[in-house]
Amino acid sequence: MSDSSSGPPARPSLAALERYAELFNQSLTLRHFGAQLSFPEGRKVVVTIPELRPEHRGGVGSALAVNGGILAALFDLAIGTSGALVDPTRRCATVQLSMSFERPVTGDRLRVEAEVDSQGLTLLFASARVYDAQDRVCGRCQGVVRLSNLPWASGESPATN
Repeated sequence: MSDSSSGPPARPSLAALERYAELFNQSLTLRHFGAQLSFPEGRKVVVTIPELRPEHRGGVGSALAVNGGILAALFDLAIGTSGALVDPTRRCATVQLSMSFERPVTGDRLRVEAEVDSQGLTLLFASARVYDAQDRVCGRCQGVVRLSNLPWASGESPATN
């Protein structure tokens, strides 16, 4: 149990989160995927695909809807990087995801937003939503992230390529 007089844990600086996102956005993985990561006001994770491409499509047997595998990957990215909201210098990894898809994601872009719901010493619990081009919620996710005491191998970001 923590001492209640110590107050809430300190948040990382906006500059540290912006650097984390900058390095991750330069990675081959995110560039290939067409996704961009940000931490608006240091309070949530936002992953966007500003221009959906044909390879993102194929959900519900349609050439218009985003494929569920793409959505699962984006939920994993958003939930997994929510650990940066606690400490962007510590390694973290998604250990559990639970997703529900409520309607097809259509349109020319999408956005996933995630936030930390609660945290302990080594685990944090986060939730996320995916929005279509009309800003409708199309799916929800809850996840668990394991926080490590080890720094990222690169020193600043989980991006390895």
